[in-house]
Amino acid sequence: MKTDEFEYDLPDAAIAQTPVEPRDAARLLVDRPGGAVDHHVRDLPDLLAPGDLLVVNDTRVIPARLHLTKATGGHAEVLLAERTGLRTWNALVRPGRRLPPGTVLEHEGQPVVEVGEVLPDGDRAVRLLGDEEPLALVGRIGAVPLPPYITEPLGDPERYQTVFADRPGSAAAPTAGLHLTDAVLERCRQRGIAIATVDLEVGLGTFAPIRAEEVEDHVVHTERYAIPAETVAAVDAAERVVAVGTTVVRTLESWAATGATEGPTDLYLRRGHRFAKVDVLLTNFHVPRSSLLVLVDAFIGDRWRDLYATALERGYRFLSFGDAMLLERAP
Repeated sequence: MKTDEFEYDLPDAAIAQTPVEPRDAARLLVDRPGGAVDHHVRDLPDLLAPGDLLVVNDTRVIPARLHLTKATGGHAEVLLAERTGLRTWNALVRPGRRLPPGTVLEHEGQPVVEVGEVLPDGDRAVRLLGDEEPLALVGRIGAVPLPPYITEPLGDPERYQTVFADRPGSAAAPTAGLHLTDAVLERCRQRGIAIATVDLEVGLGTFAPIRAEEVEDHVVHTERYAIPAETVAAVDAAERVVAVGTTVVRTLESWAATGATEGPTDLYLRRGHRFAKVDVLLTNFHVPRSSLLVLVDAFIGDRWRDLYATALERGYRFLSFGDAMLLERAP
């Protein structure tokens, strides 16, 4: 497949810069055989059925953007992208050319990061220094790393967390989950729709466009996932599995492909994949030429083009703080 097939015109005005309030007031475009129907996320319990299982990613975003200084006093920025070990990460480092391997960066006079080698994709290997627990250190000195297409400041950092965010580890939010509220989840339970969790550490590679000419030549980023035993049992017992976001799809389909309920995954979901676990997908509108858009194409076929065109015509908001759509898997 040519990557150009996943290009579409996305006006700047359609990119949501701030989250809607309240969360569940986000619009929801529901794909129906007779045409797309407008709803809101607050309607989700009525759009699902008793016996369905709603699966959410309960990862918590860490404040992965670190503003640091060199020993000489110059400023540097480290954006943690993907955890590779207890104290090691792949990261975006600026100004990269002025930070050779072995450079130690400080925060308020304390050494906190050692910059390592340049990786094949241009990222840098970095190591967190000191005796402080790594995520505690990052939580103390870091800032929330909003996607690069969001230029407005975020007044409340918790709006880039889901209401069910639990274990810290992600460099980006599982954005479809940002729309859900405790009230929506409780109404789901009252209607006989169960809720289950998975944990996938979302990396910054989720925002990266496909630069290869052919979709198949793109190399997806690796992310770590874990599926609790109770979620495994709930998925196996469900009438339908409704994934909240592409990260949940990737998690459940990685389990189906490997049999492993935890570990790293580099699963690349594209046209031809036979989905084994997920029946319905709640997802935001994605960046052109992205692997997430390729996943949506694999899930519902090329009718995503008409849905995206309809959403733009009807004034839906796109990307991380934007609106959502509800999709049933193509046969």
